Amino acid sequence: MKQSGKRCAFTGVDHGYVFRVLLCAAASTFVFPVGVALADATVPGSTAVAYDESTAGADRAANEESAEAESLTSLAPLVVAGTALKVEVPVVDTPRSVSVVDQEELQGRNVQSLDETLRYRAGVLSGQYGADNNTDWFKVRGFDQTTYQDGLRIYQEGFYGWQIEPYGLSRVEVFKGPSSILYGEAPPGGLINAVSKRPTDEPQGRVDFGFGTRNFHQVGFDTSGPVNDSDKVQYRLVGTYKERDGELAYTDNTRYYIAPSLNIDFSSDTSLTLLSSFQHDDGVPTNPFKLAYGTVDDTPFGKVDPRTNYSEPAYDRNRVKQTELGYQFEHAFNDTWTFKQNVRYSHQELFLRSSYILARSGARKGTRGLVYRDGDIDAWALDNQVIGNWEWGHVANTLLAGVDYQHIKLRAQEADLFSFGEPIDLFDPQYGNFDPVGGGDLNDRRINGEQTGLYLQDQLTLYDRLILLGGMRYDMADQDNINRTTDVTQSYDVDHYSFTGGILYHAGYGLSPYFSYTESFQPLGRTTTAASQYKPREGTQYEVGLKFAPDGWDGYASLAAYDLEETNTLITSAGGFQVQAGERQSKGIEFETVGYVTDELQVIGAYNYTHARVDLSESQRGVRAPLIPRHQASLRAEYTFAEGPLRDFGVGGGARYVGESVDGDITVPDHTVFDALARYDLTDQWRIQVNATNILDKEYVSSCDYWCYYGESRSVIGNLSYRW
Repeated sequence: MKQSGKRCAFTGVDHGYVFRVLLCAAASTFVFPVGVALADATVPGSTAVAYDESTAGADRAANEESAEAESLTSLAPLVVAGTALKVEVPVVDTPRSVSVVDQEELQGRNVQSLDETLRYRAGVLSGQYGADNNTDWFKVRGFDQTTYQDGLRIYQEGFYGWQIEPYGLSRVEVFKGPSSILYGEAPPGGLINAVSKRPTDEPQGRVDFGFGTRNFHQVGFDTSGPVNDSDKVQYRLVGTYKERDGELAYTDNTRYYIAPSLNIDFSSDTSLTLLSSFQHDDGVPTNPFKLAYGTVDDTPFGKVDPRTNYSEPAYDRNRVKQTELGYQFEHAFNDTWTFKQNVRYSHQELFLRSSYILARSGARKGTRGLVYRDGDIDAWALDNQVIGNWEWGHVANTLLAGVDYQHIKLRAQEADLFSFGEPIDLFDPQYGNFDPVGGGDLNDRRINGEQTGLYLQDQLTLYDRLILLGGMRYDMADQDNINRTTDVTQSYDVDHYSFTGGILYHAGYGLSPYFSYTESFQPLGRTTTAASQYKPREGTQYEVGLKFAPDGWDGYASLAAYDLEETNTLITSAGGFQVQAGERQSKGIEFETVGYVTDELQVIGAYNYTHARVDLSESQRGVRAPLIPRHQASLRAEYTFAEGPLRDFGVGGGARYVGESVDGDITVPDHTVFDALARYDLTDQWRIQVNATNILDKEYVSSCDYWCYYGESRSVIGNLSYRW
């Protein structure tokens, strides 16, 4: 949302994309598989519906659109489009739940980690493990999720978690429910796609200086524009340095990040965008694990202090180097057919020593374990698409056919110790009583995997009102997980079909009811006691909903009800071994709205009810799933003064409620935390901003799943920015 006391355009994209949308209008091309479609101007070759014919169209959008710059002109609303369908379709035309956090909100909330981005969106649980400084944690609709960047999967295996720097993002999208139809193997909960900043056609930039609690310091820069005044080549260079102490005593992290990108428009029909980034993290990991004893349960010694660290700060280490190189290419053969290719190579080097509390061994004592990883990952991701758009009278059709491929190779020295050092005092830990990991403790591991998928999807629009969607996918996935030290190999080799279907109707007055069915699959790299391969976990979801985005309102609202089920879940049999006879189910209702109540007041609201159950064994079925609260709600408001002595001054506040959750006999109480924002534009270029989360510094346990985790404490970050 653009803010300056005027009505704002809800766009969520950057200059570079809109510049290429203009080219699309002339040549019926779309440059990125990740992007938006303008709802107030039907672009040739797209399926966008003209919701406001009085708007001046793409020319006006190009003049006004910039997620970084402040708009001073009133605009008719635009509709954000995500990549849930891999084609540029407005969210209001998508028969499933999709949430988007645009760059204006990312900057307004001064988001510092990916799992902060979706705190004010329905159906997403984040922060359940507290403030971890080397992992992003989400659950969507009661399930784990898969993270994508720019439409391509990010490979994450165990502790090899790829962290995305929010300063380099233009927006974050979440697609709720199974997504295998277009993205292959994935858990059923949902898919999170982080969209990188792109080059812009107009010169622009910013420099940021940040400071805050827990010794937070940050310097960032973001500059973009044409190369040598060329109308064919644009660049962007984004970088940041930041450091901060962790939530636990004696933990910290330092990060360097730089992301150059370049766009080349060879012609009105052919474009190439080069994307790259390098990131280096170094610090002492925050292990938030604590026991129920001393957190949710009373003890003779009182409660455990939330900052208590059960690790070995002088020994533990988290050192990560991440490199990405890729491109997005597009060529329009004619007004009907377009070819797109999205490619990325990523490399990660990880050195991790991470000790943690394991179990209580006495009134004040606990035993510890250790995770040790020293390895690297090479991953390739490739997605080829052919898109056809054509019309017959009152019928518009968008056909998508594609082939994607992923290849992953991991080489590592690993150890998982369940007895590390001497027992530690739970209430007054003393460090140094341990023996370092030796060569005899390490396992030599190799993982090699690949996946090839063929997919077909068709979206039919009748009379600009009725939208029919159908698709299918065939996947071939295999992986070998080889422990060369013990000579044990766990593998899978899976062929799988996935299907989807949906219907949406624009009923008028901005109302769009819809129904959809989607599927997912997730292979298991293990074998049964009979040495046969487990079947993939399979997810299915039925969803019915209503979207509301009327003309003249700068915002949207959505209401959805869903029934999501995973089958082939592993459970413990009566004989003590695992069998594939379980289910995990989540049923729920979600409401979400983002929009302007007045030209100066923006409101974001969300509520979800999640009823999640899981089979744990043959005798324990339908048990309430741990970690997952039944109720979540959030409300955030932001007001910008347009006139008077407070002109250019903005204030905001938010409240986040998480209901009680359970873990067996343990009940974790509900909690509410409050956030706040204040900002002031000193000049047209200079802005000072202060953000606070959990401003009342509420102490609470966020969740339990054998271990228990304290929620994030108060965080206050100030930022001084210069923009041009």
